Amino acid sequence: MGAGIVSYGGYVPRYRIRTEEIARVWGDDADAVEGGLRVGSKSVPDEDEDTATISVEAARRALDRTSVDGDGIGAIYVGSESHPYAVKPTATIVGAAVGATPLMTAADMEFACKAGTAGIQAVLGLVESGRIDNGMAIGADVSQGAPGDALEYSAAAGGAAFVVGDENVVAEIEDTISYTSDTPDFWRREGERYPQHGERFTGKPAYFKHTEGASNELLDRLDASPDDYDHAVFHQPNGKFPARVAESLGFDEEQYATGLLAPDIGNTYSGASLLGLVAVLDEAEAGERIFFVSFGSGAGSDAFSLTVRDGIEEKRTGLRETLEDVEYVDYAQYAKHKGKIKDE
Repeated sequence: MGAGIVSYGGYVPRYRIRTEEIARVWGDDADAVEGGLRVGSKSVPDEDEDTATISVEAARRALDRTSVDGDGIGAIYVGSESHPYAVKPTATIVGAAVGATPLMTAADMEFACKAGTAGIQAVLGLVESGRIDNGMAIGADVSQGAPGDALEYSAAAGGAAFVVGDENVVAEIEDTISYTSDTPDFWRREGERYPQHGERFTGKPAYFKHTEGASNELLDRLDASPDDYDHAVFHQPNGKFPARVAESLGFDEEQYATGLLAPDIGNTYSGASLLGLVAVLDEAEAGERIFFVSFGSGAGSDAFSLTVRDGIEEKRTGLRETLEDVEYVDYAQYAKHKGKIKDE
């Protein structure tokens, strides 16, 4: 058996705001927005939650379900585009919180929404080379959209953590490939609070070109087809894009429905595709195959082929059940939670 996922954990804040509530404030047509994005609500962080706290919670949940402890983690990589510090790594905060050994490598990673899967690839390389026994890759965000901007309807909060190793593997990574280009679809300069997006670049030239490009290359390399997979997970900037790209590649709704979380929690950015994978692993059975593709603006996609192995039942996290424990907030509460309005 090759290297792969040993354990995993996901975390999404319990607060939600409905699409219709945001539309009410800005005078938009709620039905049109919800129908266009296929997002009915999105997650909202509590006032004291950020990428670091979300990463720590996801990491703890991943370690709760494995015999690997902090001393057994040789690498921690945290992918995000909303690290709380401009100069101070989130990865070391996670390491301290989980009791990791100081004899490890740790770093923060950035590549828009695919920084978490870039971390998985980095840890996988270290494990396969024999330099470490186990490592942890995390993707988490408390994403931001400017007030009244289209992003405000989907920019959400959440994250997932994966322990990657070569023993007690419950989801073997058969292969991975990346597809990358310089595409100006989404950006935020240093010192700017909210990102900007080049609307005509966000669809076909960015998301679809890269997810389809990575997917087709991986399928060709493995001499495989969508029919060879039981589950498919794609990055979820909304509920519409992942369904569209899945079907364009030949996957059907039964294959991608389990991992599609965006309609209920929005786009958790670096956590989006990873949380989808968590939801699938919670349901998958030994022997089933998973096709998994991330996307990050700028732009690139990482595609993975995984096979579920024995022992997966003991690793299940019940993510879907935790997502049912929600508390809805109005726009004023949401703005306070997101720091858009502050007490003096």
